[in-house]
Amino acid sequence: MKKYVCMVCTWVYDPELGDPEHGVPAGTAFEDLPDDWVCPACYAGKSDFKVEED
Repeated sequence: MKKYVCMVCTWVYDPELGDPEHGVPAGTAFEDLPDDWVCPACYAGKSDFKVEED
């Protein structure tokens, strides 16, 4: 699964880890996150993320 990086604060969403502190279980693809999900570090929206380059 691809990782996504926040363009505001550089926090990385890793689907293998999810975001359990905010109700997103491990294994949740970025595309499957709720539309109102926000970056746990800076509260930026999903539109502020891009695929992390290898």
